[in-house]
Amino acid sequence: MFIKPQSGINRCYQYFLSRRSITMAHEKIKTTTTSDKMTTSRYPTGYDLLLDPRANKGTAFSIDERQLCRIHGLLPPTVSTPRLQVERFMENLRNMPDDLSRYISLNALQDLNEKLFYRVAMEHTQEVMPLVYTPTVGLACQKYGLIFSKPKGLFISILDKGHVYDVLRNWPIDDVRAVVVTDGERILGLGDLGCNGMGIPVGKLSLYTALAGVRPQYCLPITLDVGTNNEHFLNDKYYLGLRNKRVTGKEYDDFVDEFMQAIVKRFGQQCLIQFEDFANHNAFRFLKKYRDLYCTFNDDIQGTASVAVAGILSSTRITGAKLADSRFVFYGAGEASIGISDLLVVAMEREGLSAEQARKNIFLVDSKGLIVKNRPAGGLSEEKLRYAHEHEPITNLIDIIRTIKPAYLIGAAGQGPAFTREILELMASINKHPVIFALSNPTSKAECTAREAYETTKGQCVFASGSPFPNVEYNGKTYVPGQGNNSYIFPGIGLAIVTCNIRHIPDELFYLAAKTLSEQVGDEDLKVGLVYPPLEKIRDVSRKIAVSLAEYAYEKNLAALYPRPNNLEEFIQSQQYAVEYEDIVPPRWDWSNKTLAKL
Repeated sequence: MFIKPQSGINRCYQYFLSRRSITMAHEKIKTTTTSDKMTTSRYPTGYDLLLDPRANKGTAFSIDERQLCRIHGLLPPTVSTPRLQVERFMENLRNMPDDLSRYISLNALQDLNEKLFYRVAMEHTQEVMPLVYTPTVGLACQKYGLIFSKPKGLFISILDKGHVYDVLRNWPIDDVRAVVVTDGERILGLGDLGCNGMGIPVGKLSLYTALAGVRPQYCLPITLDVGTNNEHFLNDKYYLGLRNKRVTGKEYDDFVDEFMQAIVKRFGQQCLIQFEDFANHNAFRFLKKYRDLYCTFNDDIQGTASVAVAGILSSTRITGAKLADSRFVFYGAGEASIGISDLLVVAMEREGLSAEQARKNIFLVDSKGLIVKNRPAGGLSEEKLRYAHEHEPITNLIDIIRTIKPAYLIGAAGQGPAFTREILELMASINKHPVIFALSNPTSKAECTAREAYETTKGQCVFASGSPFPNVEYNGKTYVPGQGNNSYIFPGIGLAIVTCNIRHIPDELFYLAAKTLSEQVGDEDLKVGLVYPPLEKIRDVSRKIAVSLAEYAYEKNLAALYPRPNNLEEFIQSQQYAVEYEDIVPPRWDWSNKTLAKL
């Protein structure tokens, strides 16, 4: 029977013949002759296609594709649309018993069908982001030894010292442009989780793609395992990391040095290295040590600073007061608080203050109380000393607020509820619109809830938090608490870096990102208390941040991509990851040249 040349069956037959010819030519069909029979291994099938998360479409493969790729019969006969796939997944997700189960389900989808995973994340950002990252990722890290199923990054242990580059060579993709690395010593507000901290870089890089469109193949999560001081995990039979106390000192520093050098050797000088959840004593010195040598930043210091300052800039449109005329009290004096303070100084310099004058408006509170010069309890680190005032020591937070009378109360201590009813009432008595930021993660570590803040201040406050809180109905008005999550900042910064090859990341870029983010907050957002744009707009917001940073980078000769694109926004948008499935164009056998050609 003659088969029409344009029919799907004929294309399938041509594809079959071409695969058979190529396979035979490369001797991939092994034959064994015995006395009475010949046995031949099976032809290559398309089953591997369904196991490749970047190529798999699941039930969305068309009938032609199923025949041409030899997966016909491996799937149910109905062809689904991508929209129906999303609806089916979300229906299952919502019926699961708890958020950890939902986290596991989303990870399984990412392992199975990458484009569908990101389509789900992009179309249901508000619902999915708290499951992919904070607050659920904190619980996932604590349970990591139980739920680990498939590698999504690299584990490099102190036992690999001297061979870090060899471990990096095991990663199958050469074009890596963004690395997120942790050593697990200070995961969120949960402390030392050791190897279990891998959930953080995996989650961060998922947001790079979902929220900014950085292509997932460019991203590599890494955990540096140097041990843990957490006795619970050292005695946990399911713990997957090294069972020894943390390595410190010169051996640790040499290991991190080797890692940084190996990244550049393997992936190039423009590869972004984002530090996550290192302990304070290491985070500040690594930032100072590496920032002028590598394309690197610390998200806990600089990313948190940028998103917080964006919220502060937005809040001035509600309070009507300039930053230079306001006082700030930070509950906590670690990476986040000092990072925010340093970037606030940059913002106040834009309003005409000197750095020294700006620091006089900022007051830090640590576990020993208000940070002052000549503190009786002992010395201060270099970072804290910048904000030490000539003031009598005060240990109680409410007494500090009574004395300082701040317009802004910002929590980043990770110690849980600290902004009591009495403190919130005091802030409302001092200010018409007190600004209350409870930034500690996860939710259990927040300094107060959105409801507590709005109800205690009688709806007067401007509120934002690190973890999401539901809307609050109070006195006939709906308040929408803003989530001051770093995910508003680092994906856009990453997008700018990987598309324009930005070599170094000065503080000015983080101020510019904060300013750009605050400009995306509309008047309607402010009316309901939002100091950040709705999460549904975050992909567009990330692109605008990337464009602003790219323009600055080209002005300051920080970008290595040449020639400069004529239209940076169009160029960056063209580089963003798309979740639409690609049509599979099968090869055909060109009989004249005996080669494969595209149809």
